[in-house]
Amino acid sequence: MKLQEIVSILTNKIKGLFKWLYPGIGIKRWIGLSTFGVILLIIGSTHLRAKDYWIIQSLDTIILISGIIILILGIKRLMRSFIAAFMPVAKGEQLVDILYQRRQLGRGPKIVTVGGGTGLSVLLSGLKEYTSNITAIVTVADDGGSSGRLRQQFDILPPGDIRNCLVALADAPALMRDLFQFRFDKTSELSGHSFGNLFITVMTRLTGDFEKAIKETSKVLALRGQVIPSTLNNVMLVAEHKDGSITEGEEKIPKANIPIKRVSLKPSTSAATPEAIKAIEEAQIIVLGPGSLYTSIIPNLLIKEITEAIAASGAIKVYVCNIMTQPGETDGYQASEHIKTLVNHSHPRILDYCILNSGEIPKETVKRYTQENSFPVINDRKNIENMGYRVIEDVVAMSDDVVRHDYLKLAKIIFGFLEEI
Repeated sequence: MKLQEIVSILTNKIKGLFKWLYPGIGIKRWIGLSTFGVILLIIGSTHLRAKDYWIIQSLDTIILISGIIILILGIKRLMRSFIAAFMPVAKGEQLVDILYQRRQLGRGPKIVTVGGGTGLSVLLSGLKEYTSNITAIVTVADDGGSSGRLRQQFDILPPGDIRNCLVALADAPALMRDLFQFRFDKTSELSGHSFGNLFITVMTRLTGDFEKAIKETSKVLALRGQVIPSTLNNVMLVAEHKDGSITEGEEKIPKANIPIKRVSLKPSTSAATPEAIKAIEEAQIIVLGPGSLYTSIIPNLLIKEITEAIAASGAIKVYVCNIMTQPGETDGYQASEHIKTLVNHSHPRILDYCILNSGEIPKETVKRYTQENSFPVINDRKNIENMGYRVIEDVVAMSDDVVRHDYLKLAKIIFGFLEEI
């Protein structure tokens, strides 16, 4: 290396260091305060042993104690400034609490979730309270709504399910999460699009890579974990119905309202994302669902490498059964039929446990869902156990405007499985 190149590198390094002293960063004042504290420590400790005058000794002691206090305060504020530059810090949060939480979550167990839609994002909201070692493997077969329009117009993978999972795992301020979920109204030319979908689309165009766009978006949202598409291939979900008819496209399948015999992916040779396989191999717990059986969970399992990796894994494998049936997909399905469908599309060793809701849904809520041809999933525990799987029953349903899983209770049950490892 030439001398001129060495000088250039050193100059750039020095410039980089001095940038920390630029106005507005909030570093200089705390460096100055810390330096002042060190000076007071030196002054106070230099003459502390003087025996001539007790007044001087007392004064030096005061100076020494003041120096210690000022130094601690300066270092604390300096660390907070550095941390605030790299991670979001809520107003009023203690630095020690932030560091402790990050360290504890970083030591948490490795969890892999498989699915898509709002069901998976609800689960992730609970899991992130226990660990930041979460990998969400998400389907990319969506072709409806905002995702479908962006997929068709810009030839990218659908961002909708990915966005929901990113927001669920986000450690960013609430305003940032709300921003990504903001949806433009019908009066706009962007009607129906969410800001998050548009952001991922733009990021994909800028980086030239959908996977890289997700990683960059994850940095913006300060994720507790990672979100990975199950495949980077442009796939289409195809349903073969019991009457022999065929429906192509995830959005169209439930609308056909014909009992489903089997679903498949086109192309059938779609390859799994390498990061997804690696996460499965390292997982301690693998969770399937909750979410739409045929259009959110199974599309991931139709990728041969993913099913084989899960079946071969020594992790505890859990299926979270839906609370309500889904019109056009699981009409009349009992809990055991959900599991039979999963196994028929994948492998018998795809799960060890099934979590079922044992709580009652309010009658008014059931009545409202009945009008949409959706009913509570019947808990037929014995049929599941006869298939060789263990059942965990608990009151995991919450209902206000919609019926959904209690994400905190669900996460607690799932982490309880760690006692068996």
